[in-house]
Amino acid sequence: MKTNHIILALVAFLTFNSFSYAQGFSQEIGASIGPVAFKSDYGLRGNSETNFGNVGFGIALLHYINFSFRADCDCYSADTYFNDHFKVRTELDYHRTALDHFGRFAEKNTENGLKLRSMHGSAEVLEFGPSLEWYIRSVRDFDAGNFNFAPYVSLGIHYAAFYPETTTDLPGSIGATSNTYPTFLAPAGEEPYIDDSTGSTYAIVGSVGTRYRLNDNSDLVLDARWHYYGSDWVDGLNHDNPQNEANDWIFWLNVGYIFYLN
Repeated sequence: MKTNHIILALVAFLTFNSFSYAQGFSQEIGASIGPVAFKSDYGLRGNSETNFGNVGFGIALLHYINFSFRADCDCYSADTYFNDHFKVRTELDYHRTALDHFGRFAEKNTENGLKLRSMHGSAEVLEFGPSLEWYIRSVRDFDAGNFNFAPYVSLGIHYAAFYPETTTDLPGSIGATSNTYPTFLAPAGEEPYIDDSTGSTYAIVGSVGTRYRLNDNSDLVLDARWHYYGSDWVDGLNHDNPQNEANDWIFWLNVGYIFYLN
């Protein structure tokens, strides 16, 4: 199933790039990497150990449509606000985070504390989708080298396929009364609160960042982004308790390199 998702994402990525090339738009490609803080049902909300402990790593392949310049005529496009301040970013993302329980409940020297400490998981996610970037300053002036920094904000939507895993160090399979913290045990007659099934959902993606001009053909990019998923099963847990107020989401800080194709 994971291989199928990768193939579909690559096909969509290449198809979108081919379409933009056919339209004569200027194009850029690149890649970025960086740490991913996964906010899920593992750990305590607002706990510093959780915030710094449940951190993974992600990589992205990037493609941009630059409307300020046309590759088909090797000339600037019409000088409109949209052409001079917007780009479309399409990306293929992969990130994985190992997950553990931190905080005062996991630290207790009790049977339930041991159950919580012994529970481990991982969230593995493959995403694909577009975002619209708005540049505060002129894209055309930045491309011409009139200034070195080009800050932006963006908003987009992704298709996300997820592959969770949940285990325990205690005897038996996770989900048994003998080895699972009570919060993650569903009442009789309800669907389980633990599910390692592969699934898919959408992600709303917002980011703030800036480009730094290296030379006529390349930029560095620093990007801080938030992905909010349309499902609470991305980490394999979804319990019906008051503390579970939101779906899974990530904060991803990444740095990348962008190359201008034309």
